[in-house]
Amino acid sequence: MASVLAVCRVFELRPDSGTNGVTAIDKRPVSGEIKIGPYGVYGDVQANRKHHGGLDKAVYAYSQDDADFWSTELDRDIVPGLFGENLRIEGYDVNDARIGERWQIGERLVLEVTMPREPCQTFARRMGGTTARGWVKRFAEERRLGTYLRVVRSGSVAAGDALDIVPAAAGAPTVREIFRMS
Repeated sequence: MASVLAVCRVFELRPDSGTNGVTAIDKRPVSGEIKIGPYGVYGDVQANRKHHGGLDKAVYAYSQDDADFWSTELDRDIVPGLFGENLRIEGYDVNDARIGERWQIGERLVLEVTMPREPCQTFARRMGGTTARGWVKRFAEERRLGTYLRVVRSGSVAAGDALDIVPAAAGAPTVREIFRMS
């Protein structure tokens, strides 16, 4: 059964050598129930709104299985929020989610899968050290991208909430398939 392992939002804005001079990728788990509205997790921000956030990228989800893969590959803990995700999911491969599929979480919250994450240099800088060199290419080649979601119906979410999948239309491409086409 799929569930929400952690809900994350920005902990602090950090200086960054990218064009904005600041990044909001430092996401960390919050405790208790938190609201998610049309633009994402309440209290979260995106420093670069040209490439992050907005209605179609309101929430970013990453799976625990993929985090475990990277933990082994990189020989370090991949804690919830490290990759900038808002939701850490367990029991479901978010990369095999189909575009248009909906996730019902709790009584009210409904999210819809929209697109894969496109790894960027801000993400590489977040990973730091020797990992940063070639990180974007390595992350992309593994196709363990995570998925962006839009908010269909606002609601609240907490760690431990069940994730019920409402299938997309027959033949809808997966997050992985869409990434291969780009």
